[in-house]
Amino acid sequence: MQDAIAKLQEKGNAAKSASRRLAHLSTDTKNQALLNISEGLIKRQKEIIEQNHLDLEEAKASGMSTPMLDRLLLNQSRIESIAQDIGTVASFPDPVGETFDMKTLPNGLQIGKRRVPLGVIGAIYESRPNVTVDISSLCLKSGNAIILRGGKEAIRSNMALVGVIRDAISEAGVPGGAVQFVDSPERELVNYMLKMRDTIDLLIPRGGPGLINMVRENAMMPVITGGVGVCHTYVDRTADLSKAVAIVYNAKVQRPTVCNALDTVLVHRDVAEGFLPILAQEWARASVEMHCDERAMAILKAIPSISFVPASSEDWGKEFLALVAAVKVVDSLDEAIEHIERYGSGHSEAIITEDYSSAMRFLDMVDAACVYVNASTRFTDGGQFGLGAEVGISTQKLHARGPMGLKELTTYKWIIFGSGQVRS
Repeated sequence: MQDAIAKLQEKGNAAKSASRRLAHLSTDTKNQALLNISEGLIKRQKEIIEQNHLDLEEAKASGMSTPMLDRLLLNQSRIESIAQDIGTVASFPDPVGETFDMKTLPNGLQIGKRRVPLGVIGAIYESRPNVTVDISSLCLKSGNAIILRGGKEAIRSNMALVGVIRDAISEAGVPGGAVQFVDSPERELVNYMLKMRDTIDLLIPRGGPGLINMVRENAMMPVITGGVGVCHTYVDRTADLSKAVAIVYNAKVQRPTVCNALDTVLVHRDVAEGFLPILAQEWARASVEMHCDERAMAILKAIPSISFVPASSEDWGKEFLALVAAVKVVDSLDEAIEHIERYGSGHSEAIITEDYSSAMRFLDMVDAACVYVNASTRFTDGGQFGLGAEVGISTQKLHARGPMGLKELTTYKWIIFGSGQVRS
């Protein structure tokens, strides 16, 4: 273990050294590195998919759940999508060096802010090998070095992806230490990473509540937490029901194993009898299991072939990550907001309404990273928000919130121009 820890510290030192050069690397060099990664993923996708297949087979044999297997999967379409996202990141303006909020003080000093990289980012994540590429590309473009520690279930996939990344950035002239990968599955190395505050400037955990809470409670450097999504959609009394059915269906069914998928639908009592039977029939085609409160059950029990179960107290505030959803009838917008305040995770919440005042009240009162009016929560994603990719979705309030892209991986320093001023 001591050898593994020493090796990790070497990686940290190399990343720290590389970060100093990355901070001043030209935009053209960084963009070329990203384009090389994008091309390399396409050229070497067969190798990547083969290694991913080995990870999947081992994960299945170990009894990994279906949602986690879906997150682990890499296929041609997903690799092509990842490659496309990297190309998008390359096309964005470089945030490093941007000067903003400049002003002239009464004493003649010109003062403002300039964007600079954070330094070294540490990422600890589970299952999703796409995170390896997403975080690396965003860190490179924003001038940060990265230390990656993926889960053992994706070790082969991640090593194949890191091989592509390292070859690509080397060809572009990026310092080799810019992307570091911890290839040992030893859990003790995670504990050691949490103490590397002299090396790692920001830590980002991506995974289940257990991992996130452990990192948040033990890390000795700033941590960005999020990713756990208990997402609600409230169907208001003025909702267009056909619109509401389409949105709620998409939010639950389009990809149920991710953090921005719907977990609970709240329905105003005035539209429940018209809305719930239609939704139940649509969800039945996708085999969605409905966990209903008493009022929802009373409406649905008269409909043949509709399958549902009584909701338990544990269903409220639960991230299902499966074709399961909780259903509750509420008396008012205020009751819906109170339910979300009590059970939401601060990720993504939505209202379906045709009433402007209700929409604005929902936007004002609901405390979440992303709040929607008449749209699916499935859009909470860096790529969908036009960021190209994301390093994660922050559900905290400092220093970033929601999908984190390039600017969220920078900080700033004050710059001051004088002409001989001295303080009296």
